[in-house]
Amino acid sequence: MMSTKAWFRRLPALLAIALVAAACGSGAGGNTVIGKASGGHLTIAIAEDQPGSSLKGLNGDYTGFDIDVAEFVAKELGVDAGNITWRSTVSADRETVLENGSADLVVETYSITDKRKQVISFAGPYFVAGQDLLVRLDDKTITGPESLNGKRLCSVAGTTSAQEVKDKFAAQTQLVEYAHFSECITALLFSIVDAVTTDDLILAGYAAQNPELLRVVGKPFTQERYGIGVKKGDTASVAKIDDAITKMVSTGAWQSSLQHNFGGTGYKIPSPPTITER
Repeated sequence: MMSTKAWFRRLPALLAIALVAAACGSGAGGNTVIGKASGGHLTIAIAEDQPGSSLKGLNGDYTGFDIDVAEFVAKELGVDAGNITWRSTVSADRETVLENGSADLVVETYSITDKRKQVISFAGPYFVAGQDLLVRLDDKTITGPESLNGKRLCSVAGTTSAQEVKDKFAAQTQLVEYAHFSECITALLFSIVDAVTTDDLILAGYAAQNPELLRVVGKPFTQERYGIGVKKGDTASVAKIDDAITKMVSTGAWQSSLQHNFGGTGYKIPSPPTITER
């Protein structure tokens, strides 16, 4: 058994160990985004089927506005694009990949909501979109969410878009869900569903891919603030990511990315949001 005198001699060392452990657990390192970035690597969860926002090409590369945002933020945290591991995920799994640690960040047209903030933390917003409808080009019967009674409306599991329409605008809407937006688009093209709903930014990308077949109704009816998801309580990392988003806007990189990815779609690029809107 250690003597009292020996125990007191070791007390400073024990206190130092305790302080280091506390610092790691409070955001100075460990499992925080800042801690992971200090090791020169980040795993970022993104979508793979959203043209203009986040799309996986035939060569395996990812392109889009969300990808540009993720790379800019990573660079500001000290991680080069080549040291990012991209993790494709679906909307329903975004909270899960943060909770189980298989992703450090989620940058996936991820709307900030009070319900989600109970599970994870958000930096941002870095963009404000509006929910809209995508329909077949020759369909003149759908003019907004109120005209969807009796229609089949598609969105993806893990989002609130379709239920929002049913709850607030058209109670007789028939909801159809798939895992990926691309599956909703296929169902729309083959008349399995009558409309697809999600954020106008995402829909603009799909309409631009099929301009002779699809159109965006163009009457957004919500505000969707896109945030960058991190593990719950990682406040130090949130502050650093907020700084990076602010810098992306102030340097013009934010505007340039949107112009590059959506400039030819007819989508009207909005003004950048301020962090205080979170």
